[in-house]
Amino acid sequence: MYSRHFGRALIGVVLAVGFAVAAATTASAQSYPDRPIKMIAPFPAGGLADILARAVSDELTKALGQPIIVENRAGAGGNIGADAAAKSTPDGYTLLMTSAGILTANQFLYAKMPFDAETAFVPVSNVAEMPMLLVVNPKVEAKTVQEFLTLARAQPNKLNFGSPGIGTTGHLGLAVLMHAGNVKLTHVPYRGAAPAITDLIGGQIEGVVDNPPTVLSHIAEGKLRPLAIAGKQRLAQLPEVPTAAEAGLPSFEASSWFGVVVPAGTPPAIVARLHQEIAKALRLPAMQERFAKSGAQLLGNTPDEFAKQIRDDRTKWGEIIRAANIKAE
Repeated sequence: MYSRHFGRALIGVVLAVGFAVAAATTASAQSYPDRPIKMIAPFPAGGLADILARAVSDELTKALGQPIIVENRAGAGGNIGADAAAKSTPDGYTLLMTSAGILTANQFLYAKMPFDAETAFVPVSNVAEMPMLLVVNPKVEAKTVQEFLTLARAQPNKLNFGSPGIGTTGHLGLAVLMHAGNVKLTHVPYRGAAPAITDLIGGQIEGVVDNPPTVLSHIAEGKLRPLAIAGKQRLAQLPEVPTAAEAGLPSFEASSWFGVVVPAGTPPAIVARLHQEIAKALRLPAMQERFAKSGAQLLGNTPDEFAKQIRDDRTKWGEIIRAANIKAE
């Protein structure tokens, strides 16, 4: 009898505690935010992750009525900043402007990760996506993708392709190109995109696979020649440049993206509020126009859609990295 009453009492206590926690969580979500929010940009200031973080933060500040402070914490392919975000309190006051690499590729590139990329975060929204471009020095005797493939197959490992570094998006895009085109190119890793592009313009290397913001201005000046867009659609800035599929290389598809995530355990109501405001900000004409110039497509998809994209990309990049045996420095 005593045991039965004790059991009922214990169940009552557990339920009461559960209701109290739920009520506190609901109250917290309803009052959110009541203090400044931090958005971590895990790459150096001036890069696209930083620019996007600041643009989104400016609009969130207006919408939420609290300042959004961008904090740059670069290093280890974004892992340092991401780790700081992952270990933050999951209360909606720490956001991460992640790159695709952090959540989909780094776990296959690095021998040891400071956080579990599959469980550490809750997706809020993909912010921007950019197809990669196959670009060569104008002195390369190839004006189409098929001419390039013929040239590369006739000279295995003779054409040098630069990237911002081992394991970067540019390196992975190059791996996709070599696999899709059945060609052997020599990878030349640099410390960042800028020196790679400088050497490409100077003729020290023959090509790159890189993001539009890095190469568009040089293409416009005639210093670089674009051969294909590794995306599903042509770029508005380069309407004459075909997609890889149109050029006869359909499996050469590679893009990079940036999105907002929060630490796992963040209340769903807060995730929903952040998604709503971010999606609204990305639909603003001024935002659309600003980033369209750099070749970026602003998205604002739902947390579920973003989660699926992360899972799909993780599978894709995992297969590519293992096949090419790529390891981060």
